[in-house]
Amino acid sequence: MVTTAHISEITGKYSELAARLALLANGWTVHQAETDEAYDILAQDPVSGDYARIQVKTVRQRRDRGGDLVVYAKKGNGTTYDLADADYIIGVWAVAGEVPRVFMFENRCLTEYWCAEARASERWVELSLALNRDVYAEAVAVLSGVETELLSAA
Repeated sequence: MVTTAHISEITGKYSELAARLALLANGWTVHQAETDEAYDILAQDPVSGDYARIQVKTVRQRRDRGGDLVVYAKKGNGTTYDLADADYIIGVWAVAGEVPRVFMFENRCLTEYWCAEARASERWVELSLALNRDVYAEAVAVLSGVETELLSAA
């Protein structure tokens, strides 16, 4: 028997998996926590090497607001995610029959984040689901240069 809670859980898990895939495709190292945490994903930035706590939410399109996209960023108890909970929010917009779109933005401790559909890629960072091999090629090139320097110094 399918229940509303079951559908909500499947949608949430789907969004989290899409967010993980998008992070991996863009060079982030994604970690799996063994314990329940306030954040959904712990990931390492491929450029800075910094770790980020990421909360994943499903994007909804509000027809009553001219089609604006909204991310409801509340905990189960109705409070906002503070900076101890999450550094970033990822919103996954999954339209039936289409490839999901993944948007990442800084946590500003709001309960809702709004954006016009036409401006979503301008206001929020859109992460592609396609594997970006260039990220990895650049990392290998940098590492190769470091290895060469180390060998020549020895």
